Amino acid sequence: MGIEIERKFLVIGAAWRQGEGEYLCQGYLNRDKQRTVRVRIGGADGEERAWLTVKGVSVGATRAEFEYEIPVDDARQLLALCEGPLIEKRRYRLPLGGLTWEVDEFLGDNQGLVVAEVELQSADQAIIRPEWLGAEVTEDPRYFNSSLASLPYRHWSASI
Repeated sequence: MGIEIERKFLVIGAAWRQGEGEYLCQGYLNRDKQRTVRVRIGGADGEERAWLTVKGVSVGATRAEFEYEIPVDDARQLLALCEGPLIEKRRYRLPLGGLTWEVDEFLGDNQGLVVAEVELQSADQAIIRPEWLGAEVTEDPRYFNSSLASLPYRHWSASI
C-alpha cells in the first residue's frame, strides 16, 4: 500500500518564490472524506503529463495514496466529469534540509492562498522551518485541495 506522510503550512512573504514553477490543473471525481479520487494535469517546459490519484482518509499527517500516470487526453475527459470547480495552481519545488518543499500558489477561485507541503519518511521526522513558513494547517480540512474545490478560498469569510 502507498502511504503519504505530509505536513502542510501557510506561507508568508515572497522569499520562497524561485523560478517559474509548474502549472497544475486538477479536479475531483470523488471528494468523500474516506476517499478522494483526483485527476491532475501538469507540465513544465511545454510537456504535459497526467495522473489519477486515490487517497484514503487522513489520520494526522498520514494517509493511503495510490497514484498512476494516465494519458493526457484521458485526463482532459475525466476533468470534464469532475465535481465542483477545478483547482488551478502554480507549484514551486524548493530543496531545503534534505527535503523538497512544494509551495502551491493558488490561482482562480483560490487566488491569494499560498500553501507549502513537505513529504516525510515518518510522522515525527524533524524539519528545518524556512523563514517563509507560517502556521501549520496539516489537520485543517479547509486547506485540503478537495475542500478548496467545494468551498474556494475567495468565498471564505474573514471570520473563518
